[in-house]
Amino acid sequence: MRTAEELRYLILAAQREGNRLLGQALKPLGVTPSQAEVLRILADRPPLTLNGLGDLLVCESGNSPSRLVDRLATMGLVDRQVSAHDRRHIELSLTEEGRRLARQITTIEDDLYRSIDAAAEGRDLDQVTAFLRAFVADLPAGRALARRIADKKGKPGGI
Repeated sequence: MRTAEELRYLILAAQREGNRLLGQALKPLGVTPSQAEVLRILADRPPLTLNGLGDLLVCESGNSPSRLVDRLATMGLVDRQVSAHDRRHIELSLTEEGRRLARQITTIEDDLYRSIDAAAEGRDLDQVTAFLRAFVADLPAGRALARRIADKKGKPGGI
């Protein structure tokens, strides 16, 4: 197997296993990993338009997040309001229940990150993350992640 092929499958396997673990942990809350990502973004950056949300999503890059938002609104977790500045824009924010759930999701994600930290203990990941950043830099999901990282750098506790 070529090194590039093995790398591709290692990335895919890590993504699938990470998503499986996250999905299992989120199941009692009744949300999927993609829905959890929307809730976390809206918790960190309210209010956002649908386009603004789409610009920050890694799980649904290149696609409109409207189906995710529709489902979350139906669940009573996301509120849609017509923008005071432009009636063509709908601003999205979390309901009180959405904020409560986002806090629970943060705890679940923190547990997953601690498990990743433990697996990485004693390994230098700087080169790996630099490579992966460069690999996805010009792709939609990579650009979405870069926007989120840049956003957090300006905030306390940011990346």
